[in-house]
Amino acid sequence: MKDHYHIYGIGAALVDTEIQVSDDDLKAMAVAKGVMTLVDEPRQDELIDYLRDHLVHSKRASGGSGANTITAAGYFGCRNFYSCKVADDENGHFYLKDIKDASVEYPAHLGKDEGITGKCLVMISPDAERSMHTFLGISATLSVNELDSDAIEASDYAYIEGYLVSSDTGRAAAIELRKRAEKRNTLTALSLSDPAMVQFFRDGLLEMIGEGVDLLFCNREEAMGFTGYDNLEEAAQSLQEYCRSFAITCGADGALVFNGEHSYHIDAEPVKAVDTNGAGDMFAGAFLYALSQGHGYDVAGRFASKAAGKVVTQYGPRLKPEQHQALKQDFFG
Repeated sequence: MKDHYHIYGIGAALVDTEIQVSDDDLKAMAVAKGVMTLVDEPRQDELIDYLRDHLVHSKRASGGSGANTITAAGYFGCRNFYSCKVADDENGHFYLKDIKDASVEYPAHLGKDEGITGKCLVMISPDAERSMHTFLGISATLSVNELDSDAIEASDYAYIEGYLVSSDTGRAAAIELRKRAEKRNTLTALSLSDPAMVQFFRDGLLEMIGEGVDLLFCNREEAMGFTGYDNLEEAAQSLQEYCRSFAITCGADGALVFNGEHSYHIDAEPVKAVDTNGAGDMFAGAFLYALSQGHGYDVAGRFASKAAGKVVTQYGPRLKPEQHQALKQDFFG
């Protein structure tokens, strides 16, 4: 039996490059605003060539929605395990070192396969909205082979990235993780990840959810798209068919969290957002950290809102390690 983990995560492994763009740039490149679009490497290279003279606001960073959540929780103090897939290339080696620095362990065989580590081009428009074009690379072949049953059993939560629904092998791995977690009494959590995933892969998400997860993360648009309701109240009521608790982020309107019995409205932090990339991931990571320390959903929601509010005031989906500690000290004392 391995040591105890707070969170076992699964998701895509992507090395992010973030670039500031205008709405005219998005139109010229025919980029769908505000969603994640899967592309092949030539299309991604075409966009990078177009944007070559634009200002890159963040250095190379290990990303992927699930990884952002897992590493955030790690820097707050959780000990975590992450199943992903990277290649034996420079980006793959960088990726594994980066997540290890956040107290995240991973299957021993990772980073030994030939191929190309996944890459994500994150385009930030003046309204702070993020539009992503992702080349999955070897991450598209993430499968049940990357699961670690001992680590699953040793974890409090199994966290599933909803983006995996777009990959046949990734979706199968997510479903298998949920099943193994349920057998071992590890709590299950899932993020719907993106409005496009809800729109085009709802049936696959239902497979990943099964008879219901313990905790569901989504934003308002995803909640309404998934349930088919056009207002938050009805969508929140309907979500209870698919999960035992949830957290719905609502941007400047804060968040709505439900612990299985009571709902709590969480106020948003009064900040000026410059980049919303990673806000939902940070919210989930901070929320899970607070739960791991025995706090209730109201406290977890307020801490998560504070952390998400901090990350949107700067470029990039991550905070520095010292920023995590400062947030934790300021909130919990």
